Amino acid sequence: MEHNDVLVERTGRLGHLILNRPQAMNALNFAMVQAVAKALDDWETDDGVSTVLISGAGERGLCAGGDIVSIYHDARTGGESSEVFWRAEYHLNARIRRYPKPVVTLMDGVVLGGGVGISAHASHRVVTERSRIGMPETGIGFVPDVGGTYLLSHAPGELGTHAGLTGTMVSGADAIAMGLADHFIDSAVLPTLVAELAERTASSAVARLGQAAPESALAAARWWIDEAYAPDDAGTILQRLTRVGDPAADAAAQIIAGKSPTAVTVTLAALRRARGLSSLEEGLNQEMRVSLRALRWPDFAEGIRAQMIDKDRNPQWSPATLAEVSGDVVAAAFANLGERELGLQAPGD
Repeated sequence: MEHNDVLVERTGRLGHLILNRPQAMNALNFAMVQAVAKALDDWETDDGVSTVLISGAGERGLCAGGDIVSIYHDARTGGESSEVFWRAEYHLNARIRRYPKPVVTLMDGVVLGGGVGISAHASHRVVTERSRIGMPETGIGFVPDVGGTYLLSHAPGELGTHAGLTGTMVSGADAIAMGLADHFIDSAVLPTLVAELAERTASSAVARLGQAAPESALAAARWWIDEAYAPDDAGTILQRLTRVGDPAADAAAQIIAGKSPTAVTVTLAALRRARGLSSLEEGLNQEMRVSLRALRWPDFAEGIRAQMIDKDRNPQWSPATLAEVSGDVVAAAFANLGERELGLQAPGD
């Protein structure tokens, strides 16, 4: 494709998609989403392709998320392009989840936001000792999307609530413990895995090369995570974190206190609502509502400005505290979009 932002390759019985914007940590744009979707369409009925592989170019990671700077500029002029992008991206997330052939994703290095959406819904999700996976949206005044609230809400205990509110990156071992990944493989063996996927089934290749994952530090911290994050009120969660008496809990409290109060509050509400949903499609439909509302929040533009534009890392959130976040803002975030609903349906619905 133009600019080669996605490399589409065939080797043996393997269809290989390589996200190819290493200078931007393979951040997704609309053309990339279209290219991946087209390849999946082409290969679904191609008897010569048994397995699809998605990986990232360069040494830094699979994908650092969506092209946030482009969304920032679009939001300042109406946000129409962002809505088109999200519709295509969320459809792709669901497509990967329901794809009739095995999809292997190499979640090596940094995998953030939209990178989680293009990888964590696959049938065979591979992490390594270099994996750093996260949904950092609360730090830019946004809410986890691409199916992130659905995945996090179904993680054991309150691990997903911790990851969603703090936005911190977790290890490959943590991702497996949370249900975001399946297989741990040493990064040095990844070229061998790619070669074997061209000749063997996905399950046999990852099973042969996989190894036991290290202990998950996050899972070991459930003794305080599950208790502290149990409430449905973000302010109460902060209070519980400060009373744990553990440095990691204190650090989590400080991190959450620095995030957008509006984004933290709505993220918690989204996670609780997603916990009761029965399919990824329902989760994506909910996220579309929240994303389009968040596009209008002052914190979204301010968060991207502070992190990505001016890079002063000093966002001025409005409102400035959790206590000031209006219940009306939270309720409005989940209101039906009418004709603009995403409208995804799980098979059988």
